[in-house]
Amino acid sequence: MSLSSALFSGISGLDALGNSMTVIGDNIANVNTVGFKASRVTFQDVLSQTVATTSGTTQVGRGTSLADISSSFTQGSFESTDSTTDLGIGGEGFFVVRDPSTAENDFYTRSGEFRFDKDGNFANPAGYIVRGWALDSDTGEDQGSITDIKLTSFTSSPKATDTITMITNLDSDGENNTAGADTSLSMLWNATSAPPLGESAYEYQSTVKVYDSLGTTHDVTIYYDKADTALTYEFIVTCNPEEDGRGPVPTSTGAGMLGRGTVTFSNDGVITDVNMERFYTAGVDWNIATAGNWDPLVEGGAGDMTDGYFTFQPRFTSGAALDIKLGIGVRHDGTSWVPDSLSTTQYSSASTTVFQSANGYGAGDLQSITVGTDGVITGQYSNGQVIPLYRVALAKFQNNQGLFKVGGNLFRSTRLSGDPITGKPGTNGVGSISPNSLEQSNVDIATEFVRMITTQRGYQANSKVITTTDQMLSELINLKR
Repeated sequence: MSLSSALFSGISGLDALGNSMTVIGDNIANVNTVGFKASRVTFQDVLSQTVATTSGTTQVGRGTSLADISSSFTQGSFESTDSTTDLGIGGEGFFVVRDPSTAENDFYTRSGEFRFDKDGNFANPAGYIVRGWALDSDTGEDQGSITDIKLTSFTSSPKATDTITMITNLDSDGENNTAGADTSLSMLWNATSAPPLGESAYEYQSTVKVYDSLGTTHDVTIYYDKADTALTYEFIVTCNPEEDGRGPVPTSTGAGMLGRGTVTFSNDGVITDVNMERFYTAGVDWNIATAGNWDPLVEGGAGDMTDGYFTFQPRFTSGAALDIKLGIGVRHDGTSWVPDSLSTTQYSSASTTVFQSANGYGAGDLQSITVGTDGVITGQYSNGQVIPLYRVALAKFQNNQGLFKVGGNLFRSTRLSGDPITGKPGTNGVGSISPNSLEQSNVDIATEFVRMITTQRGYQANSKVITTTDQMLSELINLKR
């Protein structure tokens, strides 16, 4: 065995420890890089050389080489931020992002510094688009396969009203304002007058706003008056005659009339019977007194009345025709009327609206975005709607060490890492999402400094091997002198 072998052993140490110092320097340089995973160098000895000794053959080492440079995928701590689109992952998963220039080129990252760009793409600072699932705006369920997260619309479409609930107390001591007029409340309606119904013609009225299919609001007013019997109130359902677009003659007396009915109570003030008729156009005849213009609604859950609702059909001057259900807090079980926990009553107190609501809403502009721990991106709109838009996808691998670093906090899958397993945050072991957070680098400065010291000492010692071997070679050469 020649002295040159000792030289090459020292050189192998310098080479290996030099690479180790490069890894340490890379770790320290990325101590503040979001989502960075520190690397670690491991060494192995080189195949030993067999030499002869007086006791037989033995082995002499020939230096060292790099065994592996592995990444530590331990969880980094979270830094709280003021951006709702900054996301951290608690667990083993990765965000899935796509190179915008290549349709099928997916990458994986732990850095969740995302924002919506000018084109509506949910992307990182380098422009890589985050992947996930589109959500059904009504059910919140995932739709289809994984896709780019991109906002194509920044408005919420209007939804027409289809249900009105109005719970009232009707004064049992109220007066019959049509007594002596030999007519019902509905017969006093006259769309050609202003107002169509005089204040002295009814006992109580309540108004609720409804939306048409274009998101325009309209007033629907219900008027109540005591009927001929003490236990019954009659009512009419109306809208502004000028906004009634159902018939060809909106200036006729029937314009604005949507329906009429009666509510009968027991001596205890509880509803015992309800009847309603819907007013609709028959040709050009809009005469309220014409029987053919009234469509009786059926009791007991059949026909136009299911679940305790009567249906009337307004068509306003804007938007499409509507089917609106009117509920007053009772259900028909096939035999009798059963009040809900909150129901219209007739007690000896002033008539008042106890509760009213109408669904539907107008168009709205996107005001803010939030992301939940389940990865659901939700939009808040100016019309009060909160709509689920997308769900961020997470991926995991059987072998994280097999991932290939491509720079920019990105990894690419390889044959060694295996194919990605994608899933919803919080399921299938892919981890959960922490909104308003960024995962910090998992580099431990103290550990890196200790490694730096030991690496420097090792490098210095290996250089001494080379200089000492050089002196020995020099002595060998001097033997000739």
